[in-house]
Amino acid sequence: MADIIPVIRARSGAKFISSQGTKAVKDGMRPGKLSEIPDSAPKPPWLRVRIPAGERYQEVREIVQTHQLNTVCAESKCPNIAECWGRGTATLMLMGSVCTRACKFCAVNTGNPHGWLDQNEPASVADAVALMQLKYVVLTSVDRDDLLDGGAGHYADCIRAIHERSPETAVEALTPDFSGSEACVAKVLDAGLTTFAQNIETVERLTHDVRDIRAGYRQTLDVLAFAKRHAPGTLTKTSMMLGLGESAAEIEQAMDDIRAANVDILTFGQYMRPTQHHLPVHRYVTPDEFKAYRDLGLSKGFREVVSGALVRSSYRAEQVLAHNNVGL
Repeated sequence: MADIIPVIRARSGAKFISSQGTKAVKDGMRPGKLSEIPDSAPKPPWLRVRIPAGERYQEVREIVQTHQLNTVCAESKCPNIAECWGRGTATLMLMGSVCTRACKFCAVNTGNPHGWLDQNEPASVADAVALMQLKYVVLTSVDRDDLLDGGAGHYADCIRAIHERSPETAVEALTPDFSGSEACVAKVLDAGLTTFAQNIETVERLTHDVRDIRAGYRQTLDVLAFAKRHAPGTLTKTSMMLGLGESAAEIEQAMDDIRAANVDILTFGQYMRPTQHHLPVHRYVTPDEFKAYRDLGLSKGFREVVSGALVRSSYRAEQVLAHNNVGL
């Protein structure tokens, strides 16, 4: 216990005690061999982002803090937080800020919550959505392998609470894979979604190196395919990070595999190292390459391919069917 810090503001990679009493690792990855590997090059100019500021940004920040909400915007160190919160939108992260998995690209804290859940969260989330006057909201979460249903029932409760409070609000859920359980996926879908998302993250060859051992390339494809079969009217969506060492041929093969699962929407973004303890950036993909991947994906039959260096799965999600690369 001597190396566990009893405060939330621990240094990156250190053990700490969360506000729920959970032992966790700050930012998900402890110092190791990856910490010694530098990125391939400095960040290029097209990856510059503005510093968070502005009245609307502060309003969203206050709502998030007042309702004790977690957001993937803050927890994953998303580069788009200034833009999204400045537009009055935020991606809400359910079931706490401690994930049972430890993916090598992700800065969310990792540990074992031992079944902890905030039973007031559905009401708090619904209140926040109403206060922000959102017409479209994205819900995501940490992985909760400590729960029998992976948190699927809690997801469904939050979705129903939003619908009850704000019946005109469309809900997108970016969920865990629920260890491939079709019953759990169905539970979330049946609560009433506009879009169901599960991220494949990278090409098949790199999956083991990038994602937690409990995740899987084929498992994600199976979840997405089942979601479309179970709820044909719900849009399905997945996301890939580029710059981890994948080849152009592997990206195209992944597109074909994803399309074969009848996925409607695909997004591409640049992988950016959240801390020195995470995977290094293998290369920075150029804006022209992102455009080429969008064109290729559209030619393969996706309803939309959102592609750009700063794109993340939930980035401008409400604009995804405008068919203009969400205005990029």
